Amino acid sequence: MPEAPLTYTVEAYNTAKESENKIHDDAVAKKFGFGGGLVPGVDVYAYMTHLPVARWGRAWLAHGTAECRFMKPVYDGDHVTVSASETADGALDIKLECRGVLCATGTATLPPPAAAPSLGEFPKVAERTSRPTADEKSLAVGAWLGIEPIVATPELAAEYLRNVRETSPLYEREALVHPVVVLRMCNFVLTRNVTFGPWMHVGSKIRNFSAARVGDSLGVRAKVTGNYEHKGHLFVDIDALVLADDARPIARVQHVSIYRPRQLAAA
Repeated sequence: MPEAPLTYTVEAYNTAKESENKIHDDAVAKKFGFGGGLVPGVDVYAYMTHLPVARWGRAWLAHGTAECRFMKPVYDGDHVTVSASETADGALDIKLECRGVLCATGTATLPPPAAAPSLGEFPKVAERTSRPTADEKSLAVGAWLGIEPIVATPELAAEYLRNVRETSPLYEREALVHPVVVLRMCNFVLTRNVTFGPWMHVGSKIRNFSAARVGDSLGVRAKVTGNYEHKGHLFVDIDALVLADDARPIARVQHVSIYRPRQLAAA
């Protein structure tokens, strides 16, 4: 029989008010028809990960899977409720709601450990020395992207835990890095290689291979797998491998973003 639903509540916090991406700025976001600056999708994902960690603990960080889809905005100060129901096959169906609206959905599973892709499948390239404007050429399908590694210092790991209001003691107890950092690396591999106007991360599919640890030097090797128009928006898809110390695969992520919203594309 499926388990009873799991629930988790958290007050949303917009970590990106001062970022280069002005979709997180109240004034700019309102011009796009939103009620204010959007809480980043990676942070919404962070709220959703609390439940698979509650269910499976470190094992999920080491070899679990997740998929998240963001449909409606989450705003700073929103009281967010995350709920999950366990299906007959053991997966978690996850919903995130606030303001009486379904804002995000997802799934999480705990399959047996699987072999990570070989590093040869993801060639190493340097972070670009200049950032061209995001378009069909700078994000051409088949292009490879890299990033200068970021060290997950104790201070950085603690800051991310505070920012996403994480209450699980697992991360501090076992000196682990929150999965929000892993997914944010997939944003960084885009923003450190091209220049965006206001843009939005809209979903990801994640396969974990190893828990990221405090002290790891985190990098990304990513391939552009899609660059297309849909309903007036311009989208970019990447297939990203997040690595620790340029050697240990942490997660493989299919990451989907609107890099030019239709409001800009029509301007």
